[in-house]
Amino acid sequence: MTMRAVLHPTELRRVFGAFPTGVTAIAALVDGEPVGLAASSFTSVSLDPPLVSVCIAHTSTTWPVLRRADRLGVSVLGAHQEHLGRQLSARSGDRFAGATWRASRGGEIVLDGACAWLDCTIEHEIPAGDHDIVLLRVHDLDADRTVPPLVFHQSTFGRLHRAA
Repeated sequence: MTMRAVLHPTELRRVFGAFPTGVTAIAALVDGEPVGLAASSFTSVSLDPPLVSVCIAHTSTTWPVLRRADRLGVSVLGAHQEHLGRQLSARSGDRFAGATWRASRGGEIVLDGACAWLDCTIEHEIPAGDHDIVLLRVHDLDADRTVPPLVFHQSTFGRLHRAA
């Protein structure tokens, strides 16, 4: 195997896309309005303290608004919520059109029908190339094991299928 001097973003996306991920909605009320984005770079980080992370592109126009919220809801989208994954990824339009959700007193938004949800605050933001790694402290969470997750793999949405 030879090392290339320059790795092209298209090649990086192709190879990174070989690893399937879940799809999350990061959402909150900001100035009384729902604000949210989709992220497939969500991962657990620590049990003590309870931390998760998500990576946000520097080009995001939503994150500078969303990060002003006191609390953030992280909803792990269910397989039936592909339309919400697309809407929350869109650069324009009503990202919450047709979605049912609830907001707590802290302002975090959790999407109804998600397979899991977490109530978080921003713990730390770490610059990392063209993204920021956002560490989130988990304050509350739950999961519905009967709802299968939405999966992002090879630049498209999909579903898990049980092995025979």
